[in-house]
Amino acid sequence: MVTFVTMLQNQQRPWWQLVLSRLTVAALFISVTLLYCLSTLQTIFSPTELPVPQSCALLLGPHSNQSTTNGSQQDNNICTPKVDIMFMKTHKTASSTFLNVLFRFGEKQKLKFAFPNSRNDFLYPSRFQHTYVQGFRSGTCFNIMCNHMRFNAPEVAKVLPRDTTYITILRDPAQLFESSFHYFDHIVPLTWRIPGEDKMAEFLRDPTLYFSPNGFNSFYLKNLLFFDFGEDNTLDADDPRVEESIRLIDEHFHLVMLTEHFEESLILLKDILCWEMSDLLFFKLNSRKETTVSKLTPELRAKALQWNSIDWELYKHFNLTFWKKVDAYGRERMAKDVAELRMRNAEMVKICIEGGHSVVAGSIHEEAMQPWQPIGEKSIMGYNLNKNIDKAYQVLCRKMLTPEIQYLTDLGVNMWLTKLWGHVRNIINW
Repeated sequence: MVTFVTMLQNQQRPWWQLVLSRLTVAALFISVTLLYCLSTLQTIFSPTELPVPQSCALLLGPHSNQSTTNGSQQDNNICTPKVDIMFMKTHKTASSTFLNVLFRFGEKQKLKFAFPNSRNDFLYPSRFQHTYVQGFRSGTCFNIMCNHMRFNAPEVAKVLPRDTTYITILRDPAQLFESSFHYFDHIVPLTWRIPGEDKMAEFLRDPTLYFSPNGFNSFYLKNLLFFDFGEDNTLDADDPRVEESIRLIDEHFHLVMLTEHFEESLILLKDILCWEMSDLLFFKLNSRKETTVSKLTPELRAKALQWNSIDWELYKHFNLTFWKKVDAYGRERMAKDVAELRMRNAEMVKICIEGGHSVVAGSIHEEAMQPWQPIGEKSIMGYNLNKNIDKAYQVLCRKMLTPEIQYLTDLGVNMWLTKLWGHVRNIINW
């Protein structure tokens, strides 16, 4: 096995520079974390709690809708848009793409978001507490909550109205593991000692050689979906607590979308929430360069699913419920609506995106369009706006292409900790 020094020497930069970078980052990370904890101490001492409202919906105009399954319907053709929404944002599942959809809908309807304080997540990986919400006051009406968190149902219920629709998204666990392994490996120390060029393949050969459930950030590499839902990701898949947890997730969430069927998921969402097709328009955000994506052989896929066996049980369960919802909606009707959504998205690509495709970070012209990158590399793609966009589409195009961090800033989120971390990374070129 290679020594730590030898591994560092194999990197593109000198070993001493990498050591210095990591020590600097560690010291700064501890410092800003302490600063954050001190800055949020006052939120712990909250006054007597008031009950959450039954609803925080505004008086929106009804939409014409031919749905026969929407719970908010007033008759067969008219329904009222639902605006109280909790989106449980899971990792590496195209959730950033959907977040952009929610941001635009919330802005259009002038809704109130429950946002984190000082950063872009709710103090993940700590389990969510209602005091993590920026500007939280007992009894306040919040319409939408959608940033990364480790789910904690009783605490979420203290923030959102009782008529809230709960939504989340899952991804094939093997593909999710591949994405998570490569995106987070620089901040999961147990991966640093894995030998060879294909670290993921070596890890999957025998994960027990490297994995420690108590390792720093190790949760990114085992049953990450189950962990995001606030559960113990180190349980055996046949543990009765796993089945019970999946049952409770099923009871809590009105719609569980699937990354592999993203457009069908949006159509089901439109039906449940009584939205319009124009509310669903999207561009794929936060995607990786193809050259950085490892192709999973059948053998590696099987090992990844075995290692993430709880996530696999979770995914299989909700894959079944998803297609039952599609059947209830109607397969032909679904195909027609998906085709319309794809046509509208293709039209927006022509209107908004220079060249009609994403580009690598170094080719993005505007700093405001630069996506957040994983530590140690620039593998996330972004976009350039077309020049001379028709005035009617200028605002929409920019919003559809704005990365998550910049959009949160535009919405007024206090992001000092995330921004400080970004500046530190730029200074040390990491």
